[in-house]
Amino acid sequence: MSIEVLPATGRWDDFATFMVPRKPGGGGCVCMSYRDARLGMPERIEYMKSECSAEPGPGVLVYLDGEVAGWCSVAPKSTYRRLMNSRTIPHLDEERDPWSIVCFVVRGGYRKRGLMHDLLDGAVEHARASGAAMVEGYPVDSGGERVDVISGYVGTVALFEKHGFSRVQTTDAHSGATQRWVMRRELG
Repeated sequence: MSIEVLPATGRWDDFATFMVPRKPGGGGCVCMSYRDARLGMPERIEYMKSECSAEPGPGVLVYLDGEVAGWCSVAPKSTYRRLMNSRTIPHLDEERDPWSIVCFVVRGGYRKRGLMHDLLDGAVEHARASGAAMVEGYPVDSGGERVDVISGYVGTVALFEKHGFSRVQTTDAHSGATQRWVMRRELG
């Protein structure tokens, strides 16, 4: 089993295969929920297509045996409109403009293979290679309990801790009914 994590830059077609609705008029976030959820579907698609055409890109893709299997959104926090305006996720020394990891998507048929670990490592390395000094995420504290797919899109505290992140502060945000944390990892 071959696993590779690559920046989404120049890989729009791979991103679109599972992140863009297939049916005309279909719904979905196209990973725009934190960027600008006010946009309609055509504008969301164009925005992300543009993001995938320029450095540093909007995130990373994981490939399993050459097939695109998942996605992780990672970019400078200042590029996420919803985070910058958030009343539930605290702003901590924002002058450093940390990179934010805001979502994970693993395609059906590829789940339960540990790919979120690969995506998180790849996101951190992409941020580092792009000059980030710090990366942060906002995962749920599941207390070791299983988290449903919908609530778990932000990752879990346990996942982030396994990859060198530390809890910084609780948030007023929840995913499902589960508390979320600001977690950080210094890269310098």
